[in-house]
Amino acid sequence: MKKNKAIIVFLAKFFATYFILFGAFSLYLNKTQQKTDVFACSPITGTVANHVYKVANMLGYDAQIEQHTDELSIKFILNGVYVSRIVEGCTAVSIIILFLSFIIAFSGSIRNTILFGVFGIILIYIVNILRIIAMSILYQKFPEYQVILHDLVFPAIIYGLTFVLWITWVKFFSNLNKNTNG
Repeated sequence: MKKNKAIIVFLAKFFATYFILFGAFSLYLNKTQQKTDVFACSPITGTVANHVYKVANMLGYDAQIEQHTDELSIKFILNGVYVSRIVEGCTAVSIIILFLSFIIAFSGSIRNTILFGVFGIILIYIVNILRIIAMSILYQKFPEYQVILHDLVFPAIIYGLTFVLWITWVKFFSNLNKNTNG
């Protein structure tokens, strides 16, 4: 019965955190995106696109970004060619919400949860920026593999990183080991 209680507490914490964060993010998107005559992405999408642009230029690529006029996306132009679009799903916010929901559900100390949460958010964000750049470069060089890259390879990178972070959290920082070893 004690084991079932732990599972129920985990699920309650996970889903409560997830729905609160997802609800807040959905409200944010509804307030900040413009979908009428002129399209305008949310500020977080613009920030991600701007970071993709800056990092690509730092890496020596001729990169440009511009708001798409026909949809909620930002065009990413690499070496003069429109190679990809950055949409809300490219921001990694939904993955960050999943990450945070998990570490909060598998409780650790408040200090560890905050520090690991901030570290995880920053790492996921940086890897996501690099992922978008790499994907765009590969789109340009190997256009025939766009579907495989977009649907399989690059999600595996970001979800794989999140999984490794979860395993690290449970193994080294959560209270799970304290409860089972003591």
